[in-house]
Amino acid sequence: MATLWELIRDPAKIGPWFHDVMLGWGLSEGMANLVGDILGVLLLVGALLTSAIFLIWLERKIAARLQDRIGPNRAGPFGLLQTFADVVKLLTKEDVTPAGADKVSYNLAPALSVMQVIMLAAVIPIAPGIIGADLNVAVLYFVAVGGLASMGALMAGWASNNKYALLGGFRVVAQLLSYEVPIMLSMLAVVIAANTMRMNGLVEAQRVTYFGFIPGWYLFVMPLAFIIFFVAALAEGERAPFDLLEAESEIVAGFNIEYSGLKFAWFFLQFFVNSLLLSAIIATLFLGGWAGPFVDQYPVLGIFYFFIKTTIVLFTLMWVRATFPRLRIDQMMAFCWKVLVPLALVVVALAAVIVKLPVAPPVQALLLSASNIAALLVALGIIGRRLRRQIERRRAALAPRPARVS
Repeated sequence: MATLWELIRDPAKIGPWFHDVMLGWGLSEGMANLVGDILGVLLLVGALLTSAIFLIWLERKIAARLQDRIGPNRAGPFGLLQTFADVVKLLTKEDVTPAGADKVSYNLAPALSVMQVIMLAAVIPIAPGIIGADLNVAVLYFVAVGGLASMGALMAGWASNNKYALLGGFRVVAQLLSYEVPIMLSMLAVVIAANTMRMNGLVEAQRVTYFGFIPGWYLFVMPLAFIIFFVAALAEGERAPFDLLEAESEIVAGFNIEYSGLKFAWFFLQFFVNSLLLSAIIATLFLGGWAGPFVDQYPVLGIFYFFIKTTIVLFTLMWVRATFPRLRIDQMMAFCWKVLVPLALVVVALAAVIVKLPVAPPVQALLLSASNIAALLVALGIIGRRLRRQIERRRAALAPRPARVS
């Protein structure tokens, strides 16, 4: 039986300890496993659903500070109770179903959206040994389950019997499915470099140090893959400047316009929890996840490292949302297919070639990093030249023309 200090030092032992306790209570092996699995799922779901309350307050505060405002400051200390008041308001609002709506799809869409983010959380390692399911195809699982987000939003827009909601649903198909392509390709480059699709395996592959002081994070090894994944994650998370699915000035709040009360709250919850999970996945793929100093001696430090890295990425997502204006729909799609997808293909090709070179791992990492930076600089040069040509054409079109002499 593990001691209290052992459980604190290595939280991964809590599960086996609790399993032994239930066996001591007289439960069978199968029943003890079932109870442990149910409690683990309930703990994960409860943590995710309650985190949205704090995330809403945090995003409102950060956006306010970045825009020289105060943010929530009336209900409770620092406005902490404002979100609870909003939750109570949503829970007590009338649940309205539009006339002519497809009731099955209409009611199923919010639940499907929330289920998708909960399923994604199952494969994210929080610390050594603390993971819902350590799948050997976790990256493929992430790609497959991530597609359910577009399905839920499309169902909501189609089933609402509202033309604006239907337009928002069509934008879901255009945006989310398009930006899944650069996300998959950038993840493929990471998988090629790490030679594994396990999330814990990706973390372990980054637990190296090159040249004595450079961490083996894929943020440094493949910076272009990180930039592509980060930008595409903004679109997958429906965050500004890619929030065309909910462009209030164009389609009256998008695919969820006909939802109210608790059903609208589910879409709202999915948005904020999805931002948290995307931050956690970025931290796992490119920032080493739970890896850090002394994590072998004290595995509980892995939770701290994972939390800090995820928080930094989440703050960056909020920073971008509060800073950049919304793109046009044509600009957003052109940026995906003309910029991100070709760059992602270049990253995959570079990773596939350099990994096969007969060189030492530090040299391999240096070649990957240098090639990614070179590809990024070339891409920026091409984009800059194209933008300058467009500006020159517009100036020429707007320039006054000399009067014609008859």
